[in-house]
Amino acid sequence: MEWVLRFVIGGLAVSLFAVLGDLLRPKSFAGLFGAAPSVAVATLALTFSAEGASTAAIEARAMMLGAVALGTYSIVVCQLLARSRVSVTIVSTGALLVWLGIALALHAVISS
Repeated sequence: MEWVLRFVIGGLAVSLFAVLGDLLRPKSFAGLFGAAPSVAVATLALTFSAEGASTAAIEARAMMLGAVALGTYSIVVCQLLARSRVSVTIVSTGALLVWLGIALALHAVISS
């Protein structure tokens, strides 16, 4: 039953974020309002209803730290691609190490 709820909440959230992205200019923002925010909202809503506010807060904190790591990865990829002639595959794969390092470091800081 939880999967059905996740599907419905996620689908509704994706639709709402898609409409929001469609209304914004420039259109490049439309992708920002796609899957990730809707999945996060659905996950937090289900976690809150099933396990309470404290567990949902832990998940929300982990999502925020993951967003910081992803943002850093994105900046590194954009900068390397703009400044070098290295292939996209090599840059994006190599930058995964940056993402992993940031994610693990933030996890270690929060866990201690």
